[in-house]
Amino acid sequence: MTIHKYINTGIRTGLRLLLLTMPMVIASCDDHEHLDTAIHIGHVVCSDGRTMSVEECEKMQKEPVAVVFYVSADGKDGDGLAIGLQELAPVEFSDTLGVAQGTSASTDEKDGNANTYSLYSNNKAGSPLADAVFSVWRYGQSAYIPSVAEMRLLNASLPAVNSVLRRCGGDAISEDAGGCWYWTSTEVSGQAGAKAWLYSLGTGAIQETPKTEAHPARIIITLRK
Repeated sequence: MTIHKYINTGIRTGLRLLLLTMPMVIASCDDHEHLDTAIHIGHVVCSDGRTMSVEECEKMQKEPVAVVFYVSADGKDGDGLAIGLQELAPVEFSDTLGVAQGTSASTDEKDGNANTYSLYSNNKAGSPLADAVFSVWRYGQSAYIPSVAEMRLLNASLPAVNSVLRRCGGDAISEDAGGCWYWTSTEVSGQAGAKAWLYSLGTGAIQETPKTEAHPARIIITLRK
């Protein structure tokens, strides 16, 4: 399997998106072992691009970098989605109000990858949120900010994912009713110049919020054969 690629033109964003175009193979940790190579919720993606159970990751002394939280039934959304171990510090969605940054503004589409690309490539407003992806990601995968719909998928698997995040030394997500609100990569339809959606992984609620406010975020990646 390889991580989903996407292509960018332009000097400034091209340099940043170089990480997104690097292929990475995900396979069993040892070709000579008879292991279940299917992706499962709770599996970990390692820094060498391989995916495996957390037990195998520990046994092989590999470095985990993400935890699988969704497995696609039909392959239309890739083979799965995984969340990075670390939380991004609070940052603004946009450095400018009054500019629609070109996301789909759909709360039903699993299009965080395309949304994040739109945030990078918009030349009328910068996105500290999109820039923050590259301050922490070093492994070549197509890292991006999840859409509202992708956050719902993460919310559905949260207990299983949190246990693995903790085991890997990552930042667990608050499951309290008043828990942390995270930026999505989805602007608010009809108010795209001013607001984007926050998502509470404590309650599953969404909140339209001025884009120049600072809030934390999580990075996810798409897994593909």
